[in-house]
Amino acid sequence: MDRILDNKVAIITGANQGLGLEIAKKYLGAGASIAICARDKDLLEKAEEKLKGLLSLGQRLIAVQCDVSKVEDVHSFVEAARTQLGRIDILVNNAGVYGPKGAIEEVDWGEWVRAIEINLYGSILMCRAVLPSFKAQGRGKIVQLSGGGATNPLPRISAYAVSKAAVIRFTETLAEEVREYHIDVNAIAPGALNTRMLEEVLDAGPDKVGEAFYERSLKQKRTGGGSLEKGAELAVFLGSASSDGVTGKLISAVWDPWESIPRHIDDLASTDIYTLRRIVPKDRGRTWGNDS
Repeated sequence: MDRILDNKVAIITGANQGLGLEIAKKYLGAGASIAICARDKDLLEKAEEKLKGLLSLGQRLIAVQCDVSKVEDVHSFVEAARTQLGRIDILVNNAGVYGPKGAIEEVDWGEWVRAIEINLYGSILMCRAVLPSFKAQGRGKIVQLSGGGATNPLPRISAYAVSKAAVIRFTETLAEEVREYHIDVNAIAPGALNTRMLEEVLDAGPDKVGEAFYERSLKQKRTGGGSLEKGAELAVFLGSASSDGVTGKLISAVWDPWESIPRHIDDLASTDIYTLRRIVPKDRGRTWGNDS
């Protein structure tokens, strides 16, 4: 990856721990200056101290407490990044929560809505805040964090599943909306990671998250889960010029050969590869749903 983000400026949300912090480290390693944010001030300050030790000559770092679901917070954060770092080239929307766990009719409705506000509205608000400057520059990169919640049903964790699926359709839609401005918008499925969100599932227990999901989570914890590094490296790739023209896609950090994707730009632009689409009977070798 080397320093493929030299002289670039990136915003990374939810960067005080877990994957967000790993992405911040990789962005610094790739040469970018970064602005990070999170809701938890204490964890954010600790993350800032860790990241300061990775700064090279000419790189800058700012950390701002911010709730991405609040319009005022988002605009203050983006303005601080633009003012103190000079401009913004890349947005990484990593901030997210699982939300309440349990049957939809039993979970706290306020918590369910809150998860949508953070995961979906927060992503949209951040995009809205950076797009005017991206359009003015005639370029920009937006990297969304999605995951299994977007591609598989997640019974008893419905707010997470719904919000992440919505993030993908927003990604695909926004990519078309801003294509003429050379702004690439993509989403990452980072894999099953052993982060605080896994601990939330285990703490909730099988009664709330379901026996099958709980057992999978236990196995994931025992085996170590996926690599934070892999997802962070994909985030760097999608923020760099190496991925120019790749847009409107959901890419798996673990399963997809993402480093070679730019060689297939024509296929990506003319097909629905790496997108969410409805499956019809003929896609599975059946004839009963076809017109006669």
